[in-house]
Amino acid sequence: MQKTFIKYTFIIMTSAIMLILVINFLFTLNMLENRQFDTFYAKTEQMIHTLQNNEEELHLLNQNLDEDYLTRARAAAYVFERQKEVSMNVSEMQYLADLLNVDELHIIDETGFIVSSSVSEYIGIDMDNHPQTRPFLAILESRDEDAYLVQDAQPNAAEGRIMQYVGVARKGAKGVVQVGFKPTRQLDAQSRNTYDYIFSRFPTDIGEELYVVDAASGTVLGHSDGLHNDFDADCYQLSSLLTCKTGGYKEGRDGQNMYVFCRAYEDVLLCAALPQSILIQRLWRNLLATLSYLLFIEAAVILLLNYLVRQKVTSGIHHIIDNLSAITNGNLDTAVCVGGNREFEELSRGINTMVKSITHLTDRISAIIEISGISLAAFEYENSLNRIFVTSGFGGLLDLSEKQTTALYKSPAQFDRYINELTQTPIRGEEDIFQISEEKYVRIHMTRSSEGYLGIISDVTKDVLQKKQMQYENTHDPLTKLYKFDYFKQQAAEILQKMPADKICALVMIDLDNFKSINDTYGHDMGDEYLRTFAASMASLSPEHFLFARRSGDEFCMMLHDCESKEDLIRYLDVFYETFQAEEIPLSQTDTITISASSGFAWTNDQTAQITDLLAHADEALYHVKKTIKGRYAEFVSETAL
Repeated sequence: MQKTFIKYTFIIMTSAIMLILVINFLFTLNMLENRQFDTFYAKTEQMIHTLQNNEEELHLLNQNLDEDYLTRARAAAYVFERQKEVSMNVSEMQYLADLLNVDELHIIDETGFIVSSSVSEYIGIDMDNHPQTRPFLAILESRDEDAYLVQDAQPNAAEGRIMQYVGVARKGAKGVVQVGFKPTRQLDAQSRNTYDYIFSRFPTDIGEELYVVDAASGTVLGHSDGLHNDFDADCYQLSSLLTCKTGGYKEGRDGQNMYVFCRAYEDVLLCAALPQSILIQRLWRNLLATLSYLLFIEAAVILLLNYLVRQKVTSGIHHIIDNLSAITNGNLDTAVCVGGNREFEELSRGINTMVKSITHLTDRISAIIEISGISLAAFEYENSLNRIFVTSGFGGLLDLSEKQTTALYKSPAQFDRYINELTQTPIRGEEDIFQISEEKYVRIHMTRSSEGYLGIISDVTKDVLQKKQMQYENTHDPLTKLYKFDYFKQQAAEILQKMPADKICALVMIDLDNFKSINDTYGHDMGDEYLRTFAASMASLSPEHFLFARRSGDEFCMMLHDCESKEDLIRYLDVFYETFQAEEIPLSQTDTITISASSGFAWTNDQTAQITDLLAHADEALYHVKKTIKGRYAEFVSETAL
C-alpha cells in the first residue's frame, strides 16, 4: 500500500511540475522585462538625485564661500583703516594677503587705478579698461560706506586666469579694497556635475549602457563607455527613444537587439540599454533554477509523505518513548498525546498530569514573593534544559508587555539572549544596576556556573534617582544650571585628552560687562535674571562644540572643541556672541538691556596641553579686552609671539 501511494503521488507531482514550467515560460520574459524596467528606472532616479545634490552642493558652496570671501575683504579694509603706517608696497601687501589667507590683495584709488597690490604686475591697471574689472567702479560711485561687490569666478583682466574677486569700499578714504581667490573648490564641485563623473559612480552590468541625449537636438551628451563610439544605431536616435519611456526594443551597435528605456529630465533624456540576448540568458537560467527547485520540492514531499505513512502504521509506544525522552531533557512543554487505544490515552494523561505539577512550582514561588510584599523577581536558566523558570513579577520589573514576556517564556534561547544583552551595559559606576527606561532602574544579581545561571531582580529606581540628583547638585551651579568650575575643568581635560590630532580647541574666559551696575540699580533679583538669561543662551548652543560653566559671580568660562581650524573656531565664537546679543532683558517697565560680555580665548592643537595654562592665558586675553574695547573677544598672544 505504501509503494502504491508513493507511485501515484510521483505521477501527479511530475505532471504538475511540467504544467508549472509551461506557465512559467510564458510569463517569465515579461517579468524580466518589468524587472529590468524597474532597475533602469532606479538607476536614472539615482542619476537625477546625484545631479540635484551636486547642483545644490555647488550652490551652497558658492554661497558660503561668497560670505567668507566678503568677510576677508572687509577685514582687509579694516586693517587699512586702523593701520595707517602700512606702506602698501608689494611685499607688505603680500604679507597682509598671507595673513588674510587670500591669493591677491589690491587697493584701487578714487580714479579707478590699482595703486597698490600684492602682485606687482597689476599696479597701474585701469579698472575701466576691461569688462571683468569695470563693475568694481560702481563701489566708487556708491554713497554707501558698506558698498561691496562679490564677482563670480571668471578670467581676470591681467592674465586671463580663472579668479574670483571681492571688493569693498575703503574706510576713511575714497577707494576700493579688492581681494582675489583661486576658485579651486568651485571648479572641483563643477567637475563632479559632469555626465562622465556621474557615470563613473554607477557601475554597469555586462552589456549594459547608460547614456544621456539632448532632448532638442538628439546629440549624445554622455555615455558610460565614453563618447568615442559611433551613435548611429537606432537605440540612440531621438525619435526612437521617445517611444521607449515604458521600455522597448531597438536596434543597437553591431545589429544586436537592445532593450531600451529612457526618461526625461529637464532638457535631456536619461537612457539605459541592455542586449536582448542577456535577458534570454536570464530567462533560461530562471527556468532551470525553477525546475531544480520543483524537483527538490517533489523529492522532499515524496520523502515527507513516505515518512508520514510510515509513522501512521508504527506502534504508538515509540512516540511515547520519544516524548518521555524530551521531557527528561528538560522540555516540560512537551504534551504526550497518543491515540489508538485506551491504554495509550490513559498513560498520556498520567504523564501530562505529572509534568503539569512540576511546571506549577514557579507559580507557588511567585505567590510567596507576592505575599512578602517585596518588589522582587527570580529566574533560572540551565544550558542543558530546554526550559526556564521565572517568577510572575519578572515582566513587570523589566517593563515588558505581556506579549513580550510570553515570547521570552516560550523561547529559552531568546530569554538567554535577552538577559545577556541586558546585563552587558550597567550604568556608569555600578556593576549590577541597569537602566530599563528613562526613569526606571533595576539591580540584577546573578550567580553563574557551567550549567547556567540563577538571578534575582529588584527595583532600585528611587535610590538611583536620589544618587543622580546628588551628583547633579555637586556638578551644576544652582542658579544658572551650568557646570560648576571644578567639574568643567575635569570635563575639558577629558575632551582635550581625547581630541583628534587634526582638530583644535580653545578655552574662553568670559566676564559680563557692567553687571555690578545692573545689580546696584535694579536689585539682585534682576541681576540673577540677567545671569540666568545669559546662561540659557549659552546652554542653547550645540554640545557638539560648546562646553560651558559658571566660574563665580558674573564670570563664566567656555570650551570650544572639535574645531577644524582657527577660522572654524572664530566662526563658533561669532555664533556664541550673536546668540546672547540677540537677548533683550526687561529691567523695568520702560528699560530693557542687551547682554554685553567680554571674553578672551587661548587655543591649542596639543593633546598634552594643560587646562589650567589655557585658562590662565584666556584670562590674560580677557583682562586685555576689559581694559580696552569691552563687549568683544580677543585671542591670547604671548610675549614671545609679539
